[in-house]
Parts: sequence; C-alpha cells; structure tokens
Amino acid sequence: MSERVRGSVINVHAMGATVRLENGKLVAVPLIDVNKNRATYTRAVGQKTTLPFDLAGRSVTLATTRVDEPIAPTATTTAFDDPGFEAQIAAYLKQTESWAPSDRPEPFERHLFRKRQRAKQFRGEGAP
Repeated sequence: MSERVRGSVINVHAMGATVRLENGKLVAVPLIDVNKNRATYTRAVGQKTTLPFDLAGRSVTLATTRVDEPIAPTATTTAFDDPGFEAQIAAYLKQTESWAPSDRPEPFERHLFRKRQRAKQFRGEGAP
C-alpha cells in the first residue's frame, strides 16, 4: 500500500536520489525510477518545487500527476538549525587546527564557507 506525499529533490546520485518530504523526513528514490524520470529529477534538484511521490516504506517513486495536482513552488521551507550541533562541529574543528596546512584557510573557515555556499544553492541564489 502506498501513500501520496509531496517532497523536494535535494540530491541525485549514483544510487538514485534523495528527497525531503514536506514533513521533513528524508527518503530514498531507487535508481530505476531516477533513470526512468531523469529529466524531472535533474530539473527539480535545489529548486523550490515539490513533486508528488508514492511513498512505500522508506522509499518513494515519482507519481504520475493528476490534473488537480499541479507542481507548484512551496510557500515555506523548513529551516534546520541546531546550535548545539554547530557548537560541537566548531569545537572539533578547533581541535584539528594543527592538522591544517599553513597555505590554506583554517578548517572552521572552510566549513563555514562550504555551509554558506550550500545555503545559497538551496535558497536559489545560484550555484556555489
């Protein structure tokens, strides 16, 4: 038995794709479905559109849309912010500063740079 859900494609990779459902859960898309609908998945990566999926367990497949089920931009996005986790990352990277090559930025700055670039990509402000 499958359930109709909506979600955003956040990654397409060699093993299929990853979708974040509207309730915040991450689910996998099998490679066979990605290959069958590759153009749709590729266009949807990082966009503010939600697609209809049929959920079966922890896996989804792209649902065939009905006339009354438009693909529309989402009005809200879920922000995931955990200050405790960020503090743990910062503490770990501070401990590893001695490992950093002297000709490159410190690990914590590289982490923040990558995080900001990824945030821009998800907000639709352009590629990193």
